[in-house]
Amino acid sequence: MRHGRFLVPVFFAVILTLTTAAAAHAQWWTMQTSGIDTNLRAVSAAWSDNAKPEVAAVWASGSNGVILRSADEGKTWKREHVPNGDLLDFRGIAALDGTIAYVMSIGNGDKSRIYKTTDGGATWKLQFSGPRKETFFDAISCDSEKNCIVLGDPVDGKFLLMSTEDGEHWRELPRDNLPPALPNEGAFAASNSSLCVDDQNMYFGTGGAAKARVFRSTDSGKTWSVEETPIANGNASSGIFSLSCKNGAIVYAVGGDYQDPSRVFHSAAAWYDGAYLPDKPKGWLLSKQQPGGFRSGVANVDGATAVAVGPNGEDITQDFGVTWQHTDSLNLNAVVMLDISHGWAVGPKGTIARFQNRRQYIIRNAKPRDEQTAQASGFCLPDIDSVSTLPRSFVDFFLSGPSVAQTKEKDHVIHFH
Repeated sequence: MRHGRFLVPVFFAVILTLTTAAAAHAQWWTMQTSGIDTNLRAVSAAWSDNAKPEVAAVWASGSNGVILRSADEGKTWKREHVPNGDLLDFRGIAALDGTIAYVMSIGNGDKSRIYKTTDGGATWKLQFSGPRKETFFDAISCDSEKNCIVLGDPVDGKFLLMSTEDGEHWRELPRDNLPPALPNEGAFAASNSSLCVDDQNMYFGTGGAAKARVFRSTDSGKTWSVEETPIANGNASSGIFSLSCKNGAIVYAVGGDYQDPSRVFHSAAAWYDGAYLPDKPKGWLLSKQQPGGFRSGVANVDGATAVAVGPNGEDITQDFGVTWQHTDSLNLNAVVMLDISHGWAVGPKGTIARFQNRRQYIIRNAKPRDEQTAQASGFCLPDIDSVSTLPRSFVDFFLSGPSVAQTKEKDHVIHFH
């Protein structure tokens, strides 16, 4: 887990973004593969630390026991097999690198399972299966190989949360301080993103009840609070389907009614932390311009920018979730962003698409705030971890003395195509 404060304050000091009207209407997603007999519901990406140069490993999973892995950023894909798992519905996957990953299946009782591989999918070890018929897993999220959380639907009136602290054994988190679930309230296992973990901050979104709510813990699940959101609610098919909580200053939420996917109604909102974004009120705000219908997945790109995916198309916000613009018309379920240039989404019939960032990022030279920063980079970077959503090569660029010396005379514009 990369620690550090939210990206936005640094972007205002160092990196500015420009977006033209043409870019807003350009296609942002490129198909990489399709035609497999599966409905892919989860996608995860991580850096392959053994690769030189470093590349992203991408993992995807879905129905009919399908697990797909790419070691070359989606150029080629290999199907991995869990023994006797062809009938399982793998709705969650969490990759740590090109060789280590967890996969989670859903279903009542022992159909809710957690498997782990440490050899790139060649072998899988069953680590946990639901001991009670009421057990129903919804999502899995990992900060590291030894720190993972699984969310399940309510058991005895409260949501189920499982954790591992050694990468091998799973235990139920205490629920004494967890607010009770509403009647009919649950979490949607549609995109492996109803749960979002960022260091000690944990969030999960709910639906199926009279209110669509977000549960939040700031101390790794020891204590909890819950807030109502303006996301569509009131029936079994409505609520929050996906959260994105990267670096904590803004939390994006999308959802709606999956039974009425084309309805443009209360499908996107955002929570703002007033300490980091003082121009926005703290709390949940409904987006003024909504996505083009029900959305099952959302991912933060660079703080101000996020992408949303759904059955009737994709959208992008470039103003912290205030407005959303339609970009593409693919049928996609889940999305992941590793940084501003590495993102993937998956959907029915084995569809996998790669994100194409159409924004322009200007690296602008600025007076360093202190001598140490000046010696290190020549840029105004009060917290280098704050640019953790940039590709690693850019972070290296910022910290490279020779590179900085060559760029002091002018701004640099970086395009992604």
